[in-house]
Amino acid sequence: MTGPAMPHQQLDQTAPVALQEQLWQRMTGLEGVRAGSSGVSLPQTRALHLGTQLANGPADAFMVGTEFAHLHGADDGSLHLMLPAVVATEAIDKGWAELHPMARRGIAPATLVMVYGPRDEGELDTVWQLVETSYVFARGRAPSDAT
Repeated sequence: MTGPAMPHQQLDQTAPVALQEQLWQRMTGLEGVRAGSSGVSLPQTRALHLGTQLANGPADAFMVGTEFAHLHGADDGSLHLMLPAVVATEAIDKGWAELHPMARRGIAPATLVMVYGPRDEGELDTVWQLVETSYVFARGRAPSDAT
C-alpha cells in the first residue's frame, strides 16, 4: 500500500534494508551516474544524476535536471523512476509499479512511476531491470544498446 498524499511513499511490505543497499550498490555502479540528494524528494532520499554528457534522453526521462531515479529512505525502500511509457504501463500492469500521483493528475509525465521496493532476491533482479531501463531511457539509447 502507498500513501494517498505527498510524499508518495510505500507504507507496507517494504524492502529489507540489506536489499535496499544491494540495489543502491548496483545503481551507483552505472557508468556516468553521480549519487546525490534528490531535487524532488525527502532529504533521506538518495538519487541518481546522469552526467550531462550522457543525458541524451527526452525531457520525460528526467524528474528534474538529470535526476532519473531515486531510492527512498530505509523505512520505505521504494523508488521513483522515469520509464519509457510502454515500459511504465507494463510494469504497472504486472504489479511492479504504480503511476505517480502527480502523473495521474497530469502535472508530471506518465513516465514517472513508483516501483515497489524488492522484498527478496528475485524481486531485486526485477527491480534492477527496471532501474537499468530507466538509465538507458535517460541516456537516450534503445534498450538493446544498454551497457
